[in-house]
Amino acid sequence: MTAKSHAKRGEIQAARGLYEVILQSFPSNKRALQGLAALSNAKPSFETQHPPQEIIQKAINLYNQGHLTSVVDKVNTLIEQYPNSFILWNILGAASAQTGKLDQAINAFKSVITIKPNYIEAYNNIGNAYKALGNLDEAIASYNKAISLKADYVEAYYNIGVTYQEQGNLDEAVLYYNKALSLKPDYTEAYYNIGYIFKDQGKLDEAVAAYNKAISLKPDYAEAYYNVGIALQEQGNLNEAISSYKNALSLKPGYTEAYYNVGFTLQEQGKLNEAIAAYNKALSLKPDYAEVHRNLSALVKYRPEDPQVALVNELMQKPDLNDDQRCHLHYALGKMNEDLGDLRAAYDNYVAGGKLRKKMLRYDFEKDRLTFDQIKNTAQKLKDFSFNRYMEAATSTPIFILGMPRSGTTLVEQIISSHSNVNGAGELETMTRFGHDLSVGKKIISSENVIQFRKSYLNELEKVSDGFKLVTDKMPHNFQYIGLILKALPEAKVIHVKRDPSATCWSNFKNYFSATGLGYSYDLEDTLKFFHSYRELMDFWDQQYSERIYHLDYDELTDDQEQETRKLIQHLGLDWEDSCLSPQENKRNVKTTSQQQVRQKIYQGSSQAWRKFEPFINGVFDSLT
Repeated sequence: MTAKSHAKRGEIQAARGLYEVILQSFPSNKRALQGLAALSNAKPSFETQHPPQEIIQKAINLYNQGHLTSVVDKVNTLIEQYPNSFILWNILGAASAQTGKLDQAINAFKSVITIKPNYIEAYNNIGNAYKALGNLDEAIASYNKAISLKADYVEAYYNIGVTYQEQGNLDEAVLYYNKALSLKPDYTEAYYNIGYIFKDQGKLDEAVAAYNKAISLKPDYAEAYYNVGIALQEQGNLNEAISSYKNALSLKPGYTEAYYNVGFTLQEQGKLNEAIAAYNKALSLKPDYAEVHRNLSALVKYRPEDPQVALVNELMQKPDLNDDQRCHLHYALGKMNEDLGDLRAAYDNYVAGGKLRKKMLRYDFEKDRLTFDQIKNTAQKLKDFSFNRYMEAATSTPIFILGMPRSGTTLVEQIISSHSNVNGAGELETMTRFGHDLSVGKKIISSENVIQFRKSYLNELEKVSDGFKLVTDKMPHNFQYIGLILKALPEAKVIHVKRDPSATCWSNFKNYFSATGLGYSYDLEDTLKFFHSYRELMDFWDQQYSERIYHLDYDELTDDQEQETRKLIQHLGLDWEDSCLSPQENKRNVKTTSQQQVRQKIYQGSSQAWRKFEPFINGVFDSLT
């Protein structure tokens, strides 16, 4: 605080001390001389409650130097002599907060308010301490108290935004960030946080715009460039994403996460050698980067002498690994041991990795079972429902490719999107985002709600259509929404891909999925229960809509590629194009776990690959027929 501010508050001794410090260094400083002269006529306030300024300054210097324990000890001693010094209590609160003693910090800041009720910074500081403790409602209340005392207190608006963001109340967070920006238009962190929220909400254009605004205010903002890259990558603008990651790296050469994302983006593009180089660069900077080890393991065929094998085994012995790190390393080591022929060890790694992933996701099959029941209970209402409103024609028509994950849906999308009239949009979250509540009965089935779903879905599809009339949506779990799809999107095509049940379940189990909605896949028993529920639901849909669902058997496709492909293209009402027989030549980006397989020619026998693990699974697939 400045000497002038102290003087305005009536803190004459504190103001005089600061003016004297200035004059020691700058004897002719006109403002300090005038200020000191003015103090001679000023009436002191709280003059006896503060220690001499030089003592306060020593405490502040210790704080600035990071000697926080010494600050706490020294200030506590001073408070015994000057119990009504709000300055000392404020210093004590700040030092206690920095050392993690948050309850002590709150008590100290409350003492500040007791002495000086309108000291707004203390309310803001209390809010920060409550937020650090996780008491978010109390934090918001304290920030609002600060705002009630100073309506243009920009930091409090920003901090409320941060707190709402931590609560997951994202719309309120954006509202308060915008209030902060109305007071401080160059508030870089507010733009950055808005970008982060929009990215999480899937509003990728808005996210990019917010991040770019932050960059315009702070051109060396490496983290903003990095997050622009993530948003662009999710949009499928992979070259632009890589460029943004490289901008981040030019500003922050040791940015390991940026190297990781460059690798992941190159992997999506099928540039595997370049992806491997990027992953290795990340590991050269951070050898214990567990997620990189897992992703790299999918691209490499290992030999015993490979140094990464030794490194991962060494990392697994570290006692301080968290569950997430250990999980990634188990999957990496599972792939390594599978390549090296130690199938028992590989199986044990997949089991251990899955157990950790299930724990972190807090997966409970009962929640999925309830969802399947709700879908069936709502299905007849959807089928019997009649519109009383006009349904506008779609600009882009969806082709839904659905079924169990790892059943061949990615390959089928590659085949269909090899046609010149089709754009492959990949796995869209749009059905779940807009249609889940309708499908499970949480939202009333009405003309208004169903039409709104249709509009929302088609608007999002248009954004990823790239101008094509036909667009694939390859989210496998959309099999749950077939009833809603056929009611609200009657022009849509539904392709159900099925594969050998044992191969499907095993492939789900042994793979790590970055998406969080596949919690069943990390335990073989859960996988089987989910598969049976999926198959029962598909039988249920088939009884009602058999003429509208096209069933494609992956194994028959690999056995007789041309015949099955021609039947599929004919069903879609498209003219034949030979390019559909060469899906490996399709250069579109592929994000899924199948990205390596679909860049190879279609081959037979993949559905038997699980059998080498048959000795270890104790007949768990015997119930599958």
